[in-house]
Amino acid sequence: MDDKNLDARFEHYDQPSVQYPPAGAPTGAPKLQNVLHGQSKEQLYAEVEQFVAEHGLDSDIDVFRKAALLAQRPNDFMEIPEFSKEDKDTLQYETEHKWSYPWKLWFTVIVCAIGAATQGWDQTGSNGANLSFPTEFGIATPVGAPGGAADEWKVGFVNSAPYISASLLGVWLSDPLNNLFGRRGEIFITSIVLTITPIASGLTHSWQALAAVRLVLGLGLGAKAATVPIYAAEMAPAVVRGALVMGWQLWTAFGIFIGFCANAVVKDVGSIAWRLQLGSAFIPAVPLALLVFFCPESPRWYMKKGRLGEAWKSMKAIRNTELQAARDLYYAYVQFKEEQKVIQGVNYIARFTELFTIPRCRRATYAASAVMLAQQMCGINIMAFYSSTIFAEGGYTPTQALYASIGFGAVNFVFAWPAVFTIDTFGRRSLLLLTFPNMCWTLLAGGMMFFIEDVKLRTTLVAFFVYLFTAFYSIGEGPVPNMYSAEVFPLVQREQGMAWSVAVTNFFSSVLALTFPRLLRAFTAPGAFGFYAGLNALAFVMLYCLVPETKQLTLEELDQVFSVPTGKFIDYQFTKVAPWWFKRYVLFKRDAVCEPLYVEDHDIAHRA
Repeated sequence: MDDKNLDARFEHYDQPSVQYPPAGAPTGAPKLQNVLHGQSKEQLYAEVEQFVAEHGLDSDIDVFRKAALLAQRPNDFMEIPEFSKEDKDTLQYETEHKWSYPWKLWFTVIVCAIGAATQGWDQTGSNGANLSFPTEFGIATPVGAPGGAADEWKVGFVNSAPYISASLLGVWLSDPLNNLFGRRGEIFITSIVLTITPIASGLTHSWQALAAVRLVLGLGLGAKAATVPIYAAEMAPAVVRGALVMGWQLWTAFGIFIGFCANAVVKDVGSIAWRLQLGSAFIPAVPLALLVFFCPESPRWYMKKGRLGEAWKSMKAIRNTELQAARDLYYAYVQFKEEQKVIQGVNYIARFTELFTIPRCRRATYAASAVMLAQQMCGINIMAFYSSTIFAEGGYTPTQALYASIGFGAVNFVFAWPAVFTIDTFGRRSLLLLTFPNMCWTLLAGGMMFFIEDVKLRTTLVAFFVYLFTAFYSIGEGPVPNMYSAEVFPLVQREQGMAWSVAVTNFFSSVLALTFPRLLRAFTAPGAFGFYAGLNALAFVMLYCLVPETKQLTLEELDQVFSVPTGKFIDYQFTKVAPWWFKRYVLFKRDAVCEPLYVEDHDIAHRA
């Protein structure tokens, strides 16, 4: 489990004669190699026979033999003589119709979407409630009056409470809950918490009680957020994994939008409006609890538990044919066995420690932490928590501020859709690096609009730049973090790694929610916008240095992406990528060439 053992496993990165590309290919670019590469048919069959014998799958030996051949040569299936015409036709159809999968996979995607919508709705209940619950509880001291600063901290604490408890405890409950109850069981338990706590928050009679209930709410939010993206990632085929897993952000955005709509619907019911705004968040948690057990359990969770028979049954439910299911299960299994040679994770503490002590895990931790931290640095959750307050600062009435917030929610949802079709082609890293500079300048421009004296023009332009900022966010930093964090960790560390990642984003989300009321008063709106514009610029540099691309590789093949040392990766970005980008897009030299960091092995490129 030390650097020496890992280097032995990935020694090809330091031995050009073994794994570097052949003559004519870029030098210094290690291959992403198929773990089955180089084995003869006899060797493959021998390992398959051992596999089926160990796990009681002897009756399926023929399909697993074919699966091993396919996993070794996924792009050469037309040339494999053991395949029938029906096998080849099916695999060709899979290549040409990458969105064609059984209804159980799509049903699971829908259930995960409901889980994400729950997350978004819980975020926005407090947004509208911020306009009235402080008055109800006597913590809405006017600006300049004694006690104003203390009241602003109290409002901030109520808003940040779920994210404090999510980061400190909620996300860390996901590992034992997953270990004991599986992915589905954990989601069911958290959905019960998310049904009860919103209702309870609407029945409180002091800001202290409201904060306490929201602390409990955070336990469910944190644990669920650390599991649903993992569940989706483990169910999805590699070629569309990004699009399916980013449904977390897409439907979180939808939940935010519906939450804003619910805030506006009950705005005129009087003093109980804020109670209904907070309480309505229980609505999506109910179908989540009812439907999750109609989904198959994650095959990789079963595999982690050594229950390969159940993993096989589950995989068959979410793939079109037994051959495709056997290919994905067997390839995941052999990669998992390779991981176990280095990564042990025998208990909770060991799995957490290995996130920082094993080089491959440590690099994944750096990358996942960077994308999660950047999500808070960009300032989007300030809009989610306080958009009504921000619009009111710009001159809107409370009613107008609520309607303007609906616009924010709609833009967040609508502009998440382009990422569905680009995240697996354009790539995760590319989307991030494209959108962060644009988020920076739109925040700067929005902040400058507060200096306009004409109230009508000021409010219109503030809203315009907030919406434009949100559109850029929804294409890049919105969909990437949870999806990226769910895929980059080895199976043994996946729950702990995702828990750490969600803890990072929730902790800094709580910091933002806690400090923004006071920050807004101290910096004023233009200063607050400028502050977050600067954080966007800083986040761009952090992502550029720490986040490698992961598109269209299996969860197991990412081991090799994260075996490249961080120093080598950073050096490559500044000595190869940056000069190429300057020549290509500043000097407009079309013949500029960027030497790749890795070259995909033919046997794994474009794996389905």
